[in-house]
Order: sequence, then C-alpha cells, then structure tokens
Amino acid sequence: MDLGLKWRVREDDLTRGDAVVAPDERLAWPKTIGIGMQHVVAMFGATFLVPLLTGFPPSTTLFFSGVGTVVFLLLTAGRVPSYLGSSFAFIAPLTAATKAHDMATALGGVVMAGLALALVGLVVQVAGDGWLRALMPPVVTGTIVALIGLNLAPAAKGNFMKAPVTALVTLVVILAVTMLAKGLLGRLSILIGVLTGYLVACLRGEVDFDAVDSAAWIGLPHFASPSFSWSVVGLFVPVVLVLIAENIGHVKSVAQMTDRNLDDVSGRALLGDGLATTLAGFGGGSGTTTYAENIGVMAATKVYSTAAYWVAAITAIGLSFLPKFGAIISTIPPGVLGGAATVLYGMIGMLGVRIWMENRVDFANPVNLMTAAVALIVGIADYTWTIGDVAFAGIALGTFAAVVVFHLMRAGARVSGALADPLAPLPHEGASVAARRPTPTRTRTGVADDPCRTGVHTHRVGRAPRPDSPAIMGEITDSKRKPA
Repeated sequence: MDLGLKWRVREDDLTRGDAVVAPDERLAWPKTIGIGMQHVVAMFGATFLVPLLTGFPPSTTLFFSGVGTVVFLLLTAGRVPSYLGSSFAFIAPLTAATKAHDMATALGGVVMAGLALALVGLVVQVAGDGWLRALMPPVVTGTIVALIGLNLAPAAKGNFMKAPVTALVTLVVILAVTMLAKGLLGRLSILIGVLTGYLVACLRGEVDFDAVDSAAWIGLPHFASPSFSWSVVGLFVPVVLVLIAENIGHVKSVAQMTDRNLDDVSGRALLGDGLATTLAGFGGGSGTTTYAENIGVMAATKVYSTAAYWVAAITAIGLSFLPKFGAIISTIPPGVLGGAATVLYGMIGMLGVRIWMENRVDFANPVNLMTAAVALIVGIADYTWTIGDVAFAGIALGTFAAVVVFHLMRAGARVSGALADPLAPLPHEGASVAARRPTPTRTRTGVADDPCRTGVHTHRVGRAPRPDSPAIMGEITDSKRKPA
C-alpha cells in the first residue's frame, strides 16, 4: 500500500519562475525542514486561537493538529499537501456546549462531528459528491458559513471590552500588516498582531505569569476523555456541513495549484479530516480542518512537497510536549483575543459573502434572497428551540433554515412556474439580460443538464480564482469525474 512516504529528490535548477516542487518530490532535507518551519509559523496563530477562545488546553490542541495531519497525509497517500489545524467552525458549539454542560460533553460533540464527517467521506469515495452538491448549492453554503461567523460577534465584543486599549492595538496592527506587508509576512498578520498586542498587555500589567513559572519544561499534554449527550447534537451538526465545504474546496484548490486531478481522493480527504477530528475529540483537542494559511505558503514558495508537511506535523507534536510553551500561550489575555476575534469572526462571516460572489448567486431571485435572509436572522439573533433534552441554538436552526427554505421554495417555484431557477447564476459582465434566465435542457434520465446545479460557476472573464482563495470553499466538484 502506497503511503506517500517516498519522494523524488529535486536537485535541478529551481530558480526559474515556473519551477515547482510536486507533492511526491522534495528538496534536500535542510531546505525541506526550512519550508516545514514556515508551515508551522503559518498555522500557529489560528491553531492556538481556537483553544484560547474556547478554554481548551493549547498544547493538547497542538498535539492533535500534528497527529491529525499525519493521519490525513497517510490516508491521501501523500497526494494532497495539507496541514490540519483548529477549525473556527467549532468555536461556537464548543463554547455553548461547555457553558451548558462541561468540557467532556463538548468533546463528545467533537467526536460525533468527526464520525459524521468520516462517514460522509466514505460515501463520497464510493458514490461521488453529487448528492452534496444538490444539498448545498452556493447560496446555502455561503449562508451557513456567514451565520457561523456572525453568530460569534457577541463573544468578540465580550473579550474586546475587557481591555479595549490592548484589543484596539491588536486589531490595528493586524489591519496594518495585512495592508502594508507583502508575501508570507502579510499572511502572518494575525500572528504579528497577537504578538504586538501581547507585548502591550505585558506593559499594561494584564498578563499573569504565575502558571508559566510553575509549568515544567517537558511533559505530556493534558488529555481528557469525552462524554456523550444527545443534547449537543444540534450544536455540532452545522459544523459538519462547513467542514465538508472547506475540505472539498481545499482539495479543489490544491488540484489547481499542482495541476493534478485529485477527484479520486476527495472522499479519502474527508475521511482523513473526520478521523483527525474524532481522535482530537477522544483526547481533549478541538476539531480540525484543512488550512488555507498553508496554501498561502505553497503559493509563495512553489513547493508542494508533502515532506514539508511531515516536518510541520512532527514539529507540532514535539512542541506539544513542552508544558512551559503551552503555559506561555495560555497567558494571552482577553484583550488580545478580543482584537483578533473581531477580525477573525468577521472574516468567517464575509467568507460566506465571498462564496456568493464567486459563484454569482442571483439575489434578485426571491428564493435565494429569502433563504439567506431567514437563516441569517435566525443564526445571528441566536434563536433557540428545545425538544426534550435536545437544544437547538441559532447556528443549528439557521443551518436547518437555509437548507429547508431553499429546497422547499425552489420546489414550489418549479411547480408554480412563478419564479426562475434560483441556481441560475448572474451573467458575466457584458452579457445580455436574457442570459440571466438560462433554460436547462433535459437528459435521458430526466434530470436537468444544467451547470448551475453543480454550484460551480466560472469567475469573471479574465480572472481565474486565486489558489489560496477561501471562497474556493463554495466550489464543490464531482469526485466521480475520470482522472485526466
């Protein structure tokens, strides 16, 4: 069985502008280790913010991000260069489950989400992802992503107001670095902002170092066991849908960058992410997802070698066995977290909007408009509905609303003929108004042969999608397509 552990060493001239290092190739080990360290830095800020914002132990989360990356690389046979870090989609359900129950119950929710994602991966590997494309067209996917981010706005405000000066400095530095820095440095704006805010917090006496002084230099991460309760199922179901979109979009993006067809491993990629999340839940870590931050490193270096990701994974696991390191991370005060969360939670919300834009969702169509309108209000206002012992909060109800409202209204519109197909995209610039309402043809099976059904639409004329664009999450393609 090929585990993707054999790489061809590249020793030719790599200074040419079009020179790339493929996933099954590597540079000399010293250079590969250097690239791997860049991946560690790229994932570091985001991976640590999730446990800090949810109260989970940072070292444990770091440990399972490394272990999860190893699992992912093995299951995909080294064909999909990716790092699995903490998923921001878990912040809201972890916070709510811990508040309503305890950390163990929240970990049980992570396990359930991971198992569900792994099951989806198995189905996709066998049957393809056409059913996913039908269930979650871009208007639904974008709405779910948006409401998850915007639902967290009160949490961002809560941390921000505990130390407004420190939070504001953190926020301003993140924006400034994003605006002024180029290349890899610009992609590390959150990490730089957090470090700057931390320095300000130290000067203002907002950091308590007692835990650092008492922490050992070497030791095991803090592992914890989950407990299971059906009452948190409603909190974690929406996360699975987001992870599916993130994962398949990530594979699509990597395929574009490496110029390789990866459709035949999209199911295994979902399975790997699901098993990584399951392991994290059983041991005390937060759920994982494939990281766009590391796609940025690949875009900058043109090195797609999975050997570099093995270096990053092993480094992360090693750092998790330094309790003093984890204790230092845990001292980051609320003000710094509030400043960073203001950007991060807002970005999650806007990623949903970008999915709509990249896929040219037509909001002149009432079906699309009302799907997003109802779901966003339910999610942002945090509506709740309790059935027995199971409580459904805003994110779960908003997700349910997005899926149900869209499909019911679309079905009703097709029967009545009163509205055009909501999956018809907006026309390209310069296209005629008549192009807004394409009429799908019929195949021998009676199913509409309409490219709009896939949720994948071309971008603006003359503009290819950026390989590291988070909006790629909306582009779910059919994994049953024959490899080129």
